[in-house]
Amino acid sequence: MSRGEIIRFLILRSIGNFLVLFAIFGVLATFGPALYYEVSFKIVQARGIKYTVLGSQTSPLGEILKKQKAENSQGISGGFADILAGPKEQILIAKDTDFSILIPRLGTSTKIFPNIDPSNKNEFLPILQKGIAHAKGTVFPGMKGNIYLFAHSTDNFWDVGRYNAVFYLLKDLKPGDDVIVFFENQRHNYVVTDSRIVDSKDVSFITNSKTGEEKLILQTCWPPGTTWQRLLVFAKPK
Repeated sequence: MSRGEIIRFLILRSIGNFLVLFAIFGVLATFGPALYYEVSFKIVQARGIKYTVLGSQTSPLGEILKKQKAENSQGISGGFADILAGPKEQILIAKDTDFSILIPRLGTSTKIFPNIDPSNKNEFLPILQKGIAHAKGTVFPGMKGNIYLFAHSTDNFWDVGRYNAVFYLLKDLKPGDDVIVFFENQRHNYVVTDSRIVDSKDVSFITNSKTGEEKLILQTCWPPGTTWQRLLVFAKPK
């Protein structure tokens, strides 16, 4: 093999290796967050961890909090460590009692940002890096109509996990599961009733939000890491 052929071979191999690594990075960037949440959820289920929502600092859940602090003092530092070796009774605290959502089955507590235009990417993408968006034009907890909360994927695969990881596990919610929303320092309790997959352009639950009954709707992209369709989870006041 001549020197020129060797150089061409090395260049082609380098390009091939780069493309393979780039493809692997793309898959991990897109589905890595989903995998993390999936593994965490499976461990929670296997260990039998139960989450209780702390309504206020004067809640009668002091014994659970005391037990949780005691186990944390033994080297359990929170986050994934709590899932692996933390107490089996854990507390969820609202990120912001002005507006936030807590889902005990999934062990999530996330801030909600109100009146975000779901048709304006320049408005909702920066918001979804920080929490969940409440669709502008839909009602608020305690009012008759649809309360629409969403977490979209973004248009670039390398950003996808930053936007919709919070709601990746909505697919694991079942009828009867609790959802708690804090709004203006008031706690609102809901129970999951149904879920469905709809077209990505279906905005009927936003445009027709003024209905005769209060309904909480949670939206994420489906399948995870894509913008092909939407998964909607419905809940009613408990």
